[in-house]
Amino acid sequence: MKYESQKVALWYFAAAMGLFAVQILVGLLAGAVYVMPNLLSELVPFNIIRMIHTNALIVWLLIGFFGAAYYLIPEEAETELHSPTLALVQLGLFVFGALAAVVGYLFRIYEGREFLEQPTWIKAAIVVVALMFLYNITLTLIKGRRTVITNILLVGMWGIAIFFLFSFYNPSNLALDKMYWWYVVHLWVEGVWELVLASILAFLMIKMTGVDREIVEKWLYAIVGLALFSGILGTGHHYYWIGTPGYWQWIGSIFSALEVAPFFTMVVFAFMMVWKSGRRHPNKAAMLWSLGCSVFAFFGAGVWGFLHTLAPINYYTHGTQVTAAHGHLAFFGAYAMINFAIITYAMPYLRGRQPYNQLLNMWSFWLMCGGMAFMTFVLTVAGVVQTHLQRVLGMDYMEVQEQIALFYWMRLGAGVIVGVGVVLFLYSIFGPAREERPASIPTNYQPAE
Repeated sequence: MKYESQKVALWYFAAAMGLFAVQILVGLLAGAVYVMPNLLSELVPFNIIRMIHTNALIVWLLIGFFGAAYYLIPEEAETELHSPTLALVQLGLFVFGALAAVVGYLFRIYEGREFLEQPTWIKAAIVVVALMFLYNITLTLIKGRRTVITNILLVGMWGIAIFFLFSFYNPSNLALDKMYWWYVVHLWVEGVWELVLASILAFLMIKMTGVDREIVEKWLYAIVGLALFSGILGTGHHYYWIGTPGYWQWIGSIFSALEVAPFFTMVVFAFMMVWKSGRRHPNKAAMLWSLGCSVFAFFGAGVWGFLHTLAPINYYTHGTQVTAAHGHLAFFGAYAMINFAIITYAMPYLRGRQPYNQLLNMWSFWLMCGGMAFMTFVLTVAGVVQTHLQRVLGMDYMEVQEQIALFYWMRLGAGVIVGVGVVLFLYSIFGPAREERPASIPTNYQPAE
C-alpha cells in the first residue's frame, strides 16, 4: 500500500461484507419460504424478506464500489485522498441510512417501487452521501494524475448519482412510471455500473499482470464503448409490454442482443492480459476472482440475458423463473465477483501482510460459483417448465408452482452451498492472517507499477 488514505477502503470493505452476509442470510430465508410458504408469514411476510434481500444487494455493492474507488484512486492519481475523514463520515451516514431502511421495512414503512422502496428522506440522504463521495474523489483527481481508468470510473460514479435522481419522480401513470423506473434500474446495472466494473478490472489487470498500461487502456475504451452503445438503447427490452409504442420491440431486441458484446470482450481482455504477461502473480486468489468475474459476467449478464431478451421470446418468459436465473447469475458474476476480486487483492496491503489464506479463498470461489451456477440451471429449467405450463398451456399460476416445487428445493440446496462459500470467504479475508510458505510468496514482493 502506497498511500495512508487508502486505509479508508478497509472500513468500506468491512461494511460491504457485513451487508453481504445479511443479504445471503435473508436470501436463504426467502428460498426456505418458497418451499415452506407459511414460514414466518405473519411475523415477516415474503414481500418484506424479498425487499431486504434485494436492497441489501444494491447497498453492499455500492459500498464495495466506493471502497474500491477509495483504494485505487490514490494509486492511480499518485496522491492522497482529498479528505479521508469525509470518506468515513460518508460511510457512517450510508450505513445508518441502510439500517434505517431495513427497520422501516420491518415496520411496513416503505414506498411501492421495487428496488426503490426507501422512504423519500432516505433517498435524499443517499443523494447527500453520493455528493460527498463525488466531491471527495473529484478533488482528489483534480490535484493528482488522471488516467483512463480514473476518468472512466469517475464517469461511472457520476452516472450512478445522476440516474438515481429519477427515483424521486413517481408519476401517477403506470406506464410512464415504469419508463422512468428503468432509467434507474437498467441504466445502473446495464449502463454506468459496467463502467465501474470495467475500470476496476482494468486496474487489477495492470497491477497483477504488469502488461503495459496503454494496451489495457485501449481494451478499456473498447469495452466501455460497446457497453454504452448497446446498454442505453437496450433499455428498450423493458418497454415491450408496459404500454409504450411498438417500435420499442425492435429497438429493444436489436440493442439488447448487442449487450453480449461488451461482456465477451471483457472475457477476451482479461485472459489476453494474463496470457500476454506470462507472469505468475503471488495473489492467486485475486487473479482467480478477476478471471472468474469476466467469465460469469459474460454468461450471467450476456448469455442468460440474451436467452430471453428478444421480444417474441420475452412475450412468454418475462416474469418467470427464467428472469430470476438471469438476475442471480448476472449480479453475482458481474458485480459481486468484481468486489470479491478487488477486496482479495487489496486486503493483504490494507492489513500489512503478504497474500494470505489463499487456499480458503479459492475454495470459497469454487463453492460460491458452483452453487450459483447450479442455482441458475435449476431456475432456468423451472422457468422453461413454468413458461410452457402457464403461458402456453394456460394452467393456473399456483398449480404451476406446485409442479415446479422440486426445483425450489434444489435452489435452496444451491443457496446453502453458496452460503458455505460466503463463510469461507469472510474468514479468509477477515480471519487470522497466517503467512504463506516463503517459497510461494517472494519476501521482496511489490505490486506492479
